[in-house]
Amino acid sequence: MNQKDLKRRMSPEVREAEIVHGAVAFFAELGFEGQTRELASRLGITQPLLYRYFPTKDALVERVYQEVFMSRWNPFWEDLIKDRRRALKDRLSEFYRDYSRVILTYEWVRLFMFSGLKGLDFNTRYLDLLKQRVFELIIRELRHEYSREAIETAPVTQLELEAIWGLHAAIFYLGVRKFIYKMAVDDIDRVVEMELTVFMGGISSTLRP
Repeated sequence: MNQKDLKRRMSPEVREAEIVHGAVAFFAELGFEGQTRELASRLGITQPLLYRYFPTKDALVERVYQEVFMSRWNPFWEDLIKDRRRALKDRLSEFYRDYSRVILTYEWVRLFMFSGLKGLDFNTRYLDLLKQRVFELIIRELRHEYSREAIETAPVTQLELEAIWGLHAAIFYLGVRKFIYKMAVDDIDRVVEMELTVFMGGISSTLRP
């Protein structure tokens, strides 16, 4: 049986997975202006067959978001950050090193950038998730570490959030340099550790009293 016959005989589940995988690579390369006709051609299928699985381009783009951003979210990160049996610096170091391995990939970085340029809501949805499930949790743990008032009685300040945004932006920018500007970025773990050390050295003055 040749490759063409195998493609014709794919199960619906395998075919759908192939389309999604191809769409991730396609949009990461060309952006969301890329046309489904060209995507279908690259996949070796017809455009009507593609639309049988994803009736609209928007439906396919949403599936790409779920595949790249949501399916790679690790709930363990939240448990790790709040595990006070370990030193806070160690917890944050493990989190940021693991998190950077997830987001600092060709597909993740380029799709995130293209979605912002296209005006899609990927960025807003993902960053809202990040703020709610990670940023506020980190601030809670930092307040505990430095014996500051709990966020339940003293709401998170904008400056505290900006400090976390700054740390995240510094880490994400490593991916921008590598996958947008095509610059060499070596020993990411070491750079992440350096950024975290600088952050921890100055955060005390930013935390709410």
